[in-house]
Parts: sequence; structure tokens; C-alpha cells
Amino acid sequence: MFKRLRLQASSKSGAKKRPEMEFRRRSHDISRIEAFSDVVFGFSLTLLVVSLEVPHTFHELLADMRGFVPFAVCFGLLAQVWWLHHTFFRRYGLDDTTTVVLNFVLLFVVLFYTYPLKFVFVGLFNQITGHTFSYDAAGKPMPWIEPQQAPILMIIYGLGYAAVFLIFVLLYRNALRKRYELELTPLELFDTRTSIWENGFQFGIGILCAAVAAILPARMGGMAGFIFFLIPVGMGVIGSRRGATRRKMEAEAARRDQIED
Repeated sequence: MFKRLRLQASSKSGAKKRPEMEFRRRSHDISRIEAFSDVVFGFSLTLLVVSLEVPHTFHELLADMRGFVPFAVCFGLLAQVWWLHHTFFRRYGLDDTTTVVLNFVLLFVVLFYTYPLKFVFVGLFNQITGHTFSYDAAGKPMPWIEPQQAPILMIIYGLGYAAVFLIFVLLYRNALRKRYELELTPLELFDTRTSIWENGFQFGIGILCAAVAAILPARMGGMAGFIFFLIPVGMGVIGSRRGATRRKMEAEAARRDQIED
């Protein structure tokens, strides 16, 4: 049913994977979609910059330095989204209408949630370091967030997180629908389906965070953020099962190739 790549010249050591075991790249050049997306990701990182103005005093420098840790966390999260985006377009090289529309929606969500993302981690880090107050234009101290506002913040953050990974689920489902056109091998089909599971799990975490924040009492709503600590556990389980199943499929494919040879 599916066309398979024939084995190329084997390596001298024989240690390299057979080509059909790897996910083939259907795009090698940067498309206009990717180029435009990179500009948007770059602009989002610019919005996360601690300060566009050079500090004039040591006190201002220390204040800016406190922002580097939250910036690093936000940078890592955006880098993760960029890498998922890069991997998808390198694997499938799609530029159909559905992919383009979903990509635009993804970029919109990334831009829209840049400031909430920064607000969450800057506020969290300031609270950990004891800097729980900010100052308005008149120099009056004010808390970075009121206790009753925490659930709303977690709902916004959870829904934004869920939206990003829902779009990746839809992108991969669209690629799966085009499996015959893309000539996906059985292993590539497996990787596509498990990518849907992984992104679906992340989507579920975001929805769960928003739901818990909405259900808990107002002063406990911020605790919903601890839901995100389930991510390494869940992704570890999915990755372990995915790896074990894929190794079995690779072994079966290798045996079939030996029989055919």
C-alpha cells in the first residue's frame, strides 16, 4: 500500500540506520510560510526583551537583571514552539490552504499570548525573590496581582497554552489525511499519529489548568499552575511507550528487508 524507500549504499561500519527507518524530509529549502513565521517568532522574542533601554544606574541594572530568568524561561517555551513548527514543515513540506490557515492562527496565538506569558513568569519570579510589589507612575507600591485575579490569569494562560498545541494537533491530522499524497511509510504514519498524541496531551494539560482555575475558590486559583508539572510525567510515559513500539516496528521492518534481500 505504501511506497518504501529502497536501501541506499550501506555504510562501511553498518552502524547507520536504514533510510526507511528515519522520517524523510520533504522540505529542504525555507518556504515563504517558514520565512514569514520566523519573522513573527523573532518579533515575539523582541516583545519578551527585559528592557529596550540601557540602564542608567546600578539599581536599574539590578532590576533588569531580575528579568533575565523569566526571559530565559519564556525564550525556552517559544523555542519549543518554534522547533515543533520547524519539524512539522521539514517533515511534510505542506503548503495547502488548511496548513496556511492553521499556521496563521498559530502565529496570531503566539503573538497574542506573548505578554501574558511574560507576565506570568516575571510575576512568579518576583514573588519567589520577595519582590511582590511594583510601582505606578506616582511611585505608589502596588501588588503585581491580587489573589482574586490569579484564577483569571491561570485561565488565560491555560487556554493560550491549549490553543497552541490544538493547532499542532490539527496540523498533524491534516498531514495524516494527506498520507497517500505524501507517501508516508508505516513508520512515518506511526510518528505522525504519536505526534498527535503528544500534542493532544499538551492541549489537555492547558484545558485542565483552565478548568481547575475556574473551579477552585478564588484565593486558591493560582494553584492550578501546578498542573503543568504533569507534563514531564505524561510526556515521559508517552515517549517511553512510543520508543518501545517504534523499535519493534524497526526490527520487523529490518527482518522483512533481510527476507526480501
